[in-house]
Amino acid sequence: MTIFIKNGSVVSSTGVIQADVLIDGETIAAVIAPGDTSLGANLEATADQVFDAQGKYVIPGGVDVHTHMELPFGGTFASDTFETGTRAAAWGGTTTIIDFAVQKQGERVQDSLAAWHAKADGQCAIDYGFHQIIGGVDDDSLKAMDELVNEGITSFKLFMAYPGVFYSDDGQILRAMQTAANNGSTIMMHAENGIAIDVLVQQALAEGKTDPRYHSLTRPWETEAEATNRAIMLAKMTGTPLYIVHMSAKQAVQVVQQARDEAWNVFGETCPQYLYLSLEDHLSQPGFEGAKWVCSTPLRSKAEHHQEELWRYLRTNDLSIVSTDHCPFCMKEQKELGVGDFSKIPNGIGSVEHRMDLIFQGVVDGQITLERWVEITATTPARMFGLYPRKGVIAPGSDADVVIYDPAGRTEIGYEKTHHMNMDHSAWEGFNISGHVDTVISRGTVVVDNNQYIGTKGHGKYLKRGMNQYLV
Repeated sequence: MTIFIKNGSVVSSTGVIQADVLIDGETIAAVIAPGDTSLGANLEATADQVFDAQGKYVIPGGVDVHTHMELPFGGTFASDTFETGTRAAAWGGTTTIIDFAVQKQGERVQDSLAAWHAKADGQCAIDYGFHQIIGGVDDDSLKAMDELVNEGITSFKLFMAYPGVFYSDDGQILRAMQTAANNGSTIMMHAENGIAIDVLVQQALAEGKTDPRYHSLTRPWETEAEATNRAIMLAKMTGTPLYIVHMSAKQAVQVVQQARDEAWNVFGETCPQYLYLSLEDHLSQPGFEGAKWVCSTPLRSKAEHHQEELWRYLRTNDLSIVSTDHCPFCMKEQKELGVGDFSKIPNGIGSVEHRMDLIFQGVVDGQITLERWVEITATTPARMFGLYPRKGVIAPGSDADVVIYDPAGRTEIGYEKTHHMNMDHSAWEGFNISGHVDTVISRGTVVVDNNQYIGTKGHGKYLKRGMNQYLV
């Protein structure tokens, strides 16, 4: 099947050009400048399907490198399956996700990866890959890291938080980093001082401070900045590429900035919730309502200007990527597990459907450029995690993952309006976006068009990934 997209503004990380795009099968065949007839003059007439993108942007499909479908956490599971979660992602213009296979202490890494394949294979609406969480660092799991690199899993996540669940101490982190340095993979780090946080949590509960807002107040910015610095020092000792996930505190990003200024292979990620949501406006809502916005790292105080500083760090590239950390839980029977004890609220927000829109609003608001929007949501994620140029760019030979985006459109986010995630509420209720995802194409197949989902379960393919392409 051939698809011809005419009259659009093709956006890349380096510029915007007026061009037509020809898709042949699953890949992009050509990007054609106006007046170029080298491929013939009748492309529109001979194509199986034609889209007129006049006045619209033609961008590479979004690449969300941080999702948690069906993640076991806090006595329950993330409410999106790979089927529902990837379908919601497609609705929002994301055509690739990288999820996390989870190994806990005492489990074989290979068995945990097989379990995640069993969850995802044949279920996804869009293409998908895996990072591997190493929750139990020992000789067997370190050996498995070498084996998985050969199978296209080239990034491994460790936790400095959640003692007794995912936590690794400094010695374990050091050993995992040494292994990664030897096999060329990238270490991803949840950087919070979990030991200190647990003390603060118990003290708060003992004082009767049980409301959701205390989730943030017991995870102060110092716990994020300290752990970020410690992770960077360990990475420096071992020569390991380090990617800090879901950064929310401006002081923590300052540590990343310093490391990058000194030419270390350190990279920062943030998420939409840290750019728009806050302790005061969301987590502190009356009663138990704030539980909707419990996530880790936590929402920060807007009075401390974290949100505006994170936007600035996106402009300076000290934050390289915006992902979602999509980990949805329903209020009923899931978030409600923490009524009377904020520490039992499952940590997570659902955003996979809204990332591209929310970050485009940053373009509208003058926070970032149009090119930077594409860079931090598609191109850099693909390059950082070994998928470029297959993903993240509109170029001949790349996968035909294409979004037609209407800047004159309107997207009103809400549970009853644009919600396709498997949740009983929206963390983004009432947000209005000055833009709209009109058409989504995944590997040459139209999956969303004219406000209809026309994709299919099982269309998505598993992606074996290469190495981080930003290493110096």
